[in-house]
Amino acid sequence: MKNLLDYKISDRLPEKEWVPTHAQVRQYAEASGDFNPIHLDDTYARQAGLGGVIAHGMLTMAQMAAALTNWIGEEGRISKLEVRFEHMVRPGDKIKFSGFIRERSENTLKCDIEALNDKTQRVMSGVVQIDVLE
Repeated sequence: MKNLLDYKISDRLPEKEWVPTHAQVRQYAEASGDFNPIHLDDTYARQAGLGGVIAHGMLTMAQMAAALTNWIGEEGRISKLEVRFEHMVRPGDKIKFSGFIRERSENTLKCDIEALNDKTQRVMSGVVQIDVLE
């Protein structure tokens, strides 16, 4: 496995897959205090025109952050994370997190990141800045 400082512009980040479950969505609702019924009540979510319950956007972002944290380990820290939610994520969707190095300075990596569902729809995109620790 490469060290963070071995990465160059355009290098791909390690990919990670995640399949959200109804239990994870419920646990996130409990942890965050966000009990909006579109996340928990299938009938309500269907009546709202969503086709069923959807995961919290911030849960998807947290999973991306966890994938990034696993990749950088103790070599660095996330100093900035900006995302845009582009499509709904549902329990059972297979989500693939990926990205690449956009910029690199002596001790900083800027990466474009994205999450795609199993229909290859981009559900989230953004930029992360990683500061490499000395």
